[in-house]
Amino acid sequence: MTMPIVFDLDGTLLDSAPDLHVALNKVLDEQGVAPLTLAEATGFIGHGIPNLVDRARQARGIDAAHQQAMTERMFDHYLASPASLSRLFPGVSEVLEQLADAGHALGLCTNKALAPTMEILRAFDLDRRFAVVIGGDSMPQKKPDPAPLRAAFDKLGQPGVFIGDSEVDAETADAARVPFGLFTLGYRHSPVDRLAHAFAFDDYRDLPGLLPITR
Repeated sequence: MTMPIVFDLDGTLLDSAPDLHVALNKVLDEQGVAPLTLAEATGFIGHGIPNLVDRARQARGIDAAHQQAMTERMFDHYLASPASLSRLFPGVSEVLEQLADAGHALGLCTNKALAPTMEILRAFDLDRRFAVVIGGDSMPQKKPDPAPLRAAFDKLGQPGVFIGDSEVDAETADAARVPFGLFTLGYRHSPVDRLAHAFAFDDYRDLPGLLPITR
């Protein structure tokens, strides 16, 4: 049985934290404040770049009046090099190819803005794998609002399963009333058993065999 499968990006298909960390620290340096550690920056990922900047700004005591300018500079720095240090999780390319060859329609739904999302997908030759890509600025709503995920499934023709790594993704799947597959090596903060999921995995090679339980 084939089904649409929609994936999150950051922390699910890709460890993007290193590139986000570098770009964010360039913004903070321009503000004359101390850099964040990689762990600190990683902890702020999940709701898109404006939120990432907002949390970093607050962590360094920078006035909210600088939010817009800092966000614009973050996009400048990040778009200049969104995939230099980022890496796909092991097995991602091979399993996406396997799923596509098996007839599953594949989509992407991320809170990352569409421009850097597409740059990253092209850098890793993944853009051809997804029939639909919904970015954080593709719609007025962002995850955990279910609207972006529902839009992705609408374009794929029917509901299916959502694969993500975080509390935001679990909440989104629940709100959209679709099964959730939890990739456990991403950016979540809660224990696995605290997140509602149909199945969990830490190795992409296991994913195809887990999908039938979502029927």
